[in-house]
Amino acid sequence: MAPVIQDTYPEDISICFGCGRNNPKGWHIRSEWDGTEGTLRFTPEAHHTAYPGIVYGGLIAGLIDCHSVGTAVAAMYQAENRPMGSQPPILCVTANLNVTYIKPTPLGNELFLRARIKELTPKKAIVHCSLYAGGDECDRAEVVAVRVPPDRLKQVKETR
Repeated sequence: MAPVIQDTYPEDISICFGCGRNNPKGWHIRSEWDGTEGTLRFTPEAHHTAYPGIVYGGLIAGLIDCHSVGTAVAAMYQAENRPMGSQPPILCVTANLNVTYIKPTPLGNELFLRARIKELTPKKAIVHCSLYAGGDECDRAEVVAVRVPPDRLKQVKETR
């Protein structure tokens, strides 16, 4: 089994609604990184609906967002030949999220997301992500994730 990216995030800032393991009301997504791509499996619940039988587009965007940013973090650690979670931490935020909703995503299926790095620099990653339901690609996105400078991360921690 590939490592879970979100398990390597610093404990005190793992509060994101989508991926934070310490957010009691969050989705707690668990993205895996195999060294080439990030994968995620997530099963929406009945209340994640837009129209009867269709997954809410905001959930789709949120899953793609958190999963793609996690994939960017994992790729940055790998590019620096460091284990995920090593100090100083690498964290990213979303600079741009562009989702194409190809066809309605049916509710009642496990969703499978696959994210790959298109471009990587020490400060930025461009990630392509596709979301599948029942084997069909329903959504795809390009996400720009930017690295949070260590001094900015320290400021965030000090305001909490």
